[in-house]
Formats: sequence, C-alpha cells, structure tokens
Amino acid sequence: MRFDFVLLIAAYVLSQFFRSFLPVLTGVLEQDIGATAADLSNAAGVWFLTFAAMQLPVGWALDRLGPRRTAAVLLGLGGGGGALLFAFAQAPWHIVVGMGLVGVGCAPVLMASYYILARVYPAAMFATFASLIVGIGQLGNLAGSLPLALAVEAFGWRSTMLVLAVACIAMALALGRVILDPPQVTDAPAGGLGALFRIPGFWLVLPFMLVSYAPVAGIRALWSGPYFAQVFAADTRDIGNYTLAIGLAMILGTLTYGPADRFLGTRKWLNVGAATTGVVLLLWLAIMPPATLAAALAVMVGIAFVTSNYAVIIAHGRAFLPPHLVGRGVTMVNLCGIGGAGVAQILTGAIFERSTAAATQPQEAFAPIFLYYAAALAAGLVAYLFIRDRTD
Repeated sequence: MRFDFVLLIAAYVLSQFFRSFLPVLTGVLEQDIGATAADLSNAAGVWFLTFAAMQLPVGWALDRLGPRRTAAVLLGLGGGGGALLFAFAQAPWHIVVGMGLVGVGCAPVLMASYYILARVYPAAMFATFASLIVGIGQLGNLAGSLPLALAVEAFGWRSTMLVLAVACIAMALALGRVILDPPQVTDAPAGGLGALFRIPGFWLVLPFMLVSYAPVAGIRALWSGPYFAQVFAADTRDIGNYTLAIGLAMILGTLTYGPADRFLGTRKWLNVGAATTGVVLLLWLAIMPPATLAAALAVMVGIAFVTSNYAVIIAHGRAFLPPHLVGRGVTMVNLCGIGGAGVAQILTGAIFERSTAAATQPQEAFAPIFLYYAAALAAGLVAYLFIRDRTD
C-alpha cells in the first residue's frame, strides 16, 4: 500500500473523530457556553451538510485537479480553521460555524483515498479496501469517546481542540507533500452530473444511501450521549465508555462487510439484510425501550454493527461507473450518505424538542427519533429492492 494512501487513511481518522465527538462534550459545553442538546444537534447537522455540499466540487476537483491539492488545501483551511474557531468559542453559534468549517475540511479526505483506490488498484478489491479504509478510519470514533473524555478531564476542552487544530494543519501539509496524483483520463468523453444519471441503475443507489448512514451516524455522533445522560444519569466518563463500545461495533461491522461481497457473491442482498435488521432494532428502541442500561447499550451496539455497510453501498455504486466519472460518481454517493445524515441530525433535533415537551419519562423524548430513523431506512430499502446487483 502506497505511503500517501496510508496518510490519507490517517487523515480520515480525524474526519471520523470530528463527526462523532460531540456527545462526550455535552456536559462541558452546556456548562461553559450554554450549548443545549438542540444546539449540538444543529452543529452536528451543519457538519454533515457542509461536508455533503462540498462533495460535488470535490468530485470535480478530484477528476480535474487530482487528490493532492484537493485534500491538502481543504483540510488545512477548513479543518484547521474550524477547529480553531471551536477552541475559542464563546457562544453556541460559534460551535455551529466551527463545525461547518471542519465539515468543509473533512469533505475530500475519504473521497481522495477512494479515488486513488478506484484508479490505481484492481476493481475487485474496491469493496474490501474501501471497508478497510472506513474500518481503520473509525479509530477516530474510538478517540472521540473515552480517550477524548479523559483528555477533556485532564486538559480542558479548549486545549484539546487547539491540539486538534494543529493536527489538521500538520496533516494537510504532509498530504500536500506526499500524495501522488493518478494520471488524468484524457481520452474520455465529456460528462458531468447528467452523465451519471444516464448510467442504468446507478441512481437507484442514491435514495438508499440517503437514509442508510443516518441512523448509525446520529446515534454515535449525537443522540447516544444525551440518551444515556438523561435516561440513565450517565456522566462524561460513562458516556465515553458507552460510545467507545458503539464505535468498536462500527469498526467490527465495517471490517466484516468488506470481504463479504466476494464471499457471498452479492452486494445488493448483503445491503438488504443489513437495512432490514437495522429497521427491526430501531423499532425495538422506539416501541419497546429497554429498561436497563446494559440492554439499551446492547441494542445500540447491534445497530452500529449491522448498519456499518457504508463502504459496500459505495462499492455497489462504483461498479456502475466508467473511469472518467469515478470522482464525481463516488462523491455523489457519498453526498447522499453524508447529506442524509446531516438532514436527519437537524430533523431529529426538532423532533426531540417537540417530544421533550410532551414526554412524561426520558425514554419517551427519544422514541420518536428512533422511529423516524426506522421509517426513513425502510423507505430507502423499498427503493433499493429494484436495483440490479452488481459486483466486480
């Protein structure tokens, strides 16, 4: 594996950290600057939405400028600048803006590695390597759980964010120096977004991706913290432990799905099974909330494991794409995944505010959130059933 590819995976660890670390800061941000659960929901949603909005220009830049300049410039300016703003935040809206900038900075990292993977490595290895990248990158999820909680206790959240800002800038400088751009495709026909939707079958991946990543992203990156704090009176270190378990389940799930498409000879039915099981577990949380902390954590760990098929969905979409549209194609699929998660973060924040006013017990405030995730995932699954199975 090329060194620049390894460095991009390391940068993706930072991206995964930033999309999942807010639950651990729930208590300290409320105490220091008055940020509520709804404020953090908006901040998380803005991260996902800016990340998603950048996917189209990132796709164009990967095909036209290459991954080196695309990843280095955006990670340095957006990731470093946003983390600095977060570190010096004095009001909740500073957190929201800072997370938006960080979303811009993280937007090209995974797609740059996928672009190199699609252009340099054999096509049959795409799903396995793509899952490996996501699995290793989710070490950032782990860093955003108990290790972050310990760092905040020892050094404070502002100092911790300053260190992360420096890490983003240093990583961007390293990427700008070592990434080797694949040769540009010069003899391909012209084509943009319209060409993507003229590819038979490709567009059916998009509505499924729109809802598939949202549940695990929302639970890990946002709602697990308030849920355990309000329902089971968990403190910061407890939440760090519980989100660590959820993050480990995401890694194990991702690494399990990676080679499964080659062993089973299908991507479609692998994804159908994952979504179906996810709907069942989400309905369990919504309709019959577990009475004990251990049971609730077990269900969330199960959701994290079975719905960590993100890379397999991207691999399914990638299998439809010609070489000259790889950058724009995989970023379009990624846009739907991240954008869907961002919209869901904001919608579930509004749902939570309304349900809290009517709830007589803490579990009742969270039930509509899980019900929304289940309904959206079921709707996307229905559309996905009509897609043609495609492997490499």
